Amino acid sequence: MKIESFTDLEVWRQGHKLALLVYKLTKDFPSEERYSLTDQMRRCSLSITSNIAEGFSRQGKKEKMQFYFMAKGSLTELQNQLLFSRDIKYITNKLFQDAAQQTISVHKLLNGLLKSAQAKY
Repeated sequence: MKIESFTDLEVWRQGHKLALLVYKLTKDFPSEERYSLTDQMRRCSLSITSNIAEGFSRQGKKEKMQFYFMAKGSLTELQNQLLFSRDIKYITNKLFQDAAQQTISVHKLLNGLLKSAQAKY
């Protein structure tokens, strides 16, 4: 399959799935978290796919890598926030496990994308 758009990238698709999951699981967070943890987790999850999309459109290796590394940073930040959410009992261990597994999948795919971008240019 020829990759013509960022939406053709499996890493973007799995990141999008993660963002949808984060929006769903933060929906029931306490209202006092609306402008803090809820907002931060949602922003991180969207930042992952947004940076992948922006990196895809860049021509130079250095620019591509910069955006892909920013996506990786957002992913790691989200992993930390998921741990915190579990530890303060905002999400169940089951929900945490589901989300954590998705972050691991995205992380592996993102590492592959970084290696591919590194090798191409």
